[in-house]
Amino acid sequence: MLLLLLLSALADLRTDRIPNGFLLLGTVCGIAGSLISGRELSGILASMFLAFLFMYPLYKIGAFGAGDVKLFVLIGSFQNTGEVAAILAGAFVIGAGFSLVKLAVERNGRERLWYFMSYLQEIWRTGHWKIYGQDFKQDYRTYCKNKIHFAVPILFSAVCRIGGLF
Repeated sequence: MLLLLLLSALADLRTDRIPNGFLLLGTVCGIAGSLISGRELSGILASMFLAFLFMYPLYKIGAFGAGDVKLFVLIGSFQNTGEVAAILAGAFVIGAGFSLVKLAVERNGRERLWYFMSYLQEIWRTGHWKIYGQDFKQDYRTYCKNKIHFAVPILFSAVCRIGGLF
């Protein structure tokens, strides 16, 4: 699983995408390995569904990419629901740390906070969710500048969890 996560993080950093075929192959390997190690299919599917259930709403508002959601489904094929939840929580904490460092280095924290508050105000005013950062996607350079590759915090979180750091 860690090798798959490493390759996914490298692909995300290099191409801004994680190939679907790679994710599908990894998920099939995870299911097969879990079945061979004695996990029941219902438990495997439950952990995969839990990962999807947590990540999909965040994908729908544009906070995460589809590859990030699929990457957690892949993790669910290898790990039980408790491990998936722990890796997910760790990835959010590590991702927040990466984001804070990025804000400090780029010195655009005030601008990003202003944008986020405007985003929340727009949702409150209209009562409808919209994709976060949608106006940045038109300018690909600005869009890339204002994001982190979440496959990297996912990898770090899985390494820390499997290594016993949390």
